[in-house]
Amino acid sequence: MFDDLFMTRGVGQRGRASWCGWMVAVLLWLLTGGAMTAAPMRDDMVAEPVRDDMAAAPVRDDMERLTDLPQDSLRRGSVHRQDTLTEVVVTSRGNGRRVIDQQIGVEKVDVATMSRLPAMFGERDIIKSLQLLPGVKQEGDGLGGYQVRGGTSAQNHILLDGASVYNIGHLMGLFSSFNDDAMGNVELFKGLMAARYSGGSSSLLNIVTRSGAVDDHHLTTSVGLLSAKAEADGPLGSGGSSYLVAGRVSYLDFFIKGTPKYSKNTLRFYDANARLNFRLGDADQLSLALFHSSDRIDVEKMLATQWTNTSGSLSWLHTRGSHSYALTQLVGSNYTSKQGMEMYSFSVNMKGYDRQVTLRHQQTWEPMAAHALNAGAETTLMGLQSAEWRIQATHEREKRDIWVAALWLQDDMSLWQRRLQLSAGLRCEWISPLGGKPYYELDDQGRIVDTFHPRRWSLVKTYACLQPRLSLTWRLTSQVSVKAGYSRLVQSVQPVRNSSMTLPLDRLAFTSNNVKPQVADQVAAGLTVATADGGWDWTADGYWKRLKNVYDFREGKVFTSDIEIERLITGGRGRAYGMELAMHRNKGALTGWVAYTLSWVQNQIDGIMGGRWYTAPNDRRHDLTLVMMAELGKGWTLASTWRYTTGQAMTAPTGKYELNGETHYYFGPRNESRAPAYHRLDLSAAYSTRKGKATRTWTFGLFNAYNRYNPFFVSFKEQGGTDVRSSDTKAVVTSIFGIVPTVSFTYEY
Repeated sequence: MFDDLFMTRGVGQRGRASWCGWMVAVLLWLLTGGAMTAAPMRDDMVAEPVRDDMAAAPVRDDMERLTDLPQDSLRRGSVHRQDTLTEVVVTSRGNGRRVIDQQIGVEKVDVATMSRLPAMFGERDIIKSLQLLPGVKQEGDGLGGYQVRGGTSAQNHILLDGASVYNIGHLMGLFSSFNDDAMGNVELFKGLMAARYSGGSSSLLNIVTRSGAVDDHHLTTSVGLLSAKAEADGPLGSGGSSYLVAGRVSYLDFFIKGTPKYSKNTLRFYDANARLNFRLGDADQLSLALFHSSDRIDVEKMLATQWTNTSGSLSWLHTRGSHSYALTQLVGSNYTSKQGMEMYSFSVNMKGYDRQVTLRHQQTWEPMAAHALNAGAETTLMGLQSAEWRIQATHEREKRDIWVAALWLQDDMSLWQRRLQLSAGLRCEWISPLGGKPYYELDDQGRIVDTFHPRRWSLVKTYACLQPRLSLTWRLTSQVSVKAGYSRLVQSVQPVRNSSMTLPLDRLAFTSNNVKPQVADQVAAGLTVATADGGWDWTADGYWKRLKNVYDFREGKVFTSDIEIERLITGGRGRAYGMELAMHRNKGALTGWVAYTLSWVQNQIDGIMGGRWYTAPNDRRHDLTLVMMAELGKGWTLASTWRYTTGQAMTAPTGKYELNGETHYYFGPRNESRAPAYHRLDLSAAYSTRKGKATRTWTFGLFNAYNRYNPFFVSFKEQGGTDVRSSDTKAVVTSIFGIVPTVSFTYEY
């Protein structure tokens, strides 16, 4: 129902801008004061005229650690270190670590390095920094999602202090919800990970909040163009306990309210982090980590949307002697979203949520210096609301509950004088949709043929999922290593979206009697070479990934067509493969890296393209990134990033006809054309002065320094002529940002 409110680009339908893209366009136009433009018909933005016999252009080839524990706490005799929970150290990217690291496909993000990179509107951003790594791609300007090794952003799992968080973007993804002043350990697992992790079929981003200092109190404040933030940390007493609190708030509303044209609109966000660490004795430590973020966007007489993330994690670390310790965690998270819209005389109000509570326990034994065993169990109860809406007089709602239980065992060892490092694990997971809500039997067209009502908390169906994990590193010399790995990942809740953009509009396809968990198998192999002093290193990785139970909307369906999400989607499979090359300069006044990714992504889903393999919307053939940072002395630091990405795969018209005086298009095979390529240069300069215990830093930047209008979305428009035969069809590229100067000031004490 109500399909006419939203775009469906089927054969014979007139092309219209999607509601998702339209909403983002309105938001960013307000944010940039009209800087987002439907660019003039320049030569690089104009398609050839569409004729009835026109064919769509072909696609061109244009060792892991426990949560909250530092890596060296896994070594023999290290469990008594005072900084086990009170001091998180971010592992260096250089100094030869890539040669000896045990796990392939793991990126350890250096927060100190991230703080030196150019930032949009002066806001340092962990997610934007991830997009500069090999195998990781951005969705586009102003969007906070990232894609890893052929996966979509919906296939990424994000853990903050062990709790799942979703839609982690402020202002539709312009910035991430993570305050870098509060971040400590940041790791990205590109599909290959230890058995204790699960949740996303593409990647896992594991973030641990930084612990407060135990020796002195510190204060940091920063003011940027759109927001201000502050962080304070220090000791609690003299027994090794500490605290950290951090907050960030936007003041964009003050500027909007002062402008008569936009005074009735709202653009607002804030986030807050807190962490308390308590040392209970020589053998026990307790930590409590809290997080909350909120966004609200109101556009007068058009739309209103709001989304929040709240999470909490209580962790207890207990050591037994010098070779054994246990970590017990109770974590919870709550993601909510609300949208309201008035359009074409219709009033639509929608809301959804994802709530989780997890109890997790794991133990690690180190019987010898080169051998560690990790075993654990966890249980999670999820309450999900895929959608609840009021459309005119219609009120509908869909809720489900899911129970997930898991056991795992991981064995990490070093053999032959540590030349061979082996990690093998097995995770057993049971996923059970629970009764208390209606379930359906569907036919091949998604029509309901039967409805049944299982009793509350009964197991409707249970999927048993075995997930083997294996990785090895063979050190040929002290500067050369070969790595390989295999991993199977399972995702029990799959966000389904109408566009390739990350927005707070996803509907959740939860595991049920009709929807199976998504399964991803990945194999990868790589070579790492480093110089003797660790000043330079080179890496080359290749990967191949197969996915089962990939779901997408049926042809002609959108997320409001029916309240039952299972009726809207159809399942199939996917595959992705590619190569990642990187070169790092780790020492000296000039540091940085060059990363190149070559990749292919394809899907095969029943009812789409006749069941044939087709190019996935997130397929980007080439991705090249250059990052440089220079220490000039006397307090000055320069940084630059440049990125090139093949244009977004898209579906273009192959013909057109006229009906009742209006032009309608025939669209060709799905995703067999390309938008213009994306490339952008960002620059920044920072000047720091220190006086006593205080440090003052001014940061100046240029986002999109050479003013490239990169494509945000592409629409089609008739130009010239009096009828369908004489007019030309033009492709119009809409962009968001041109050149944007930025400035921020940071005070640290």
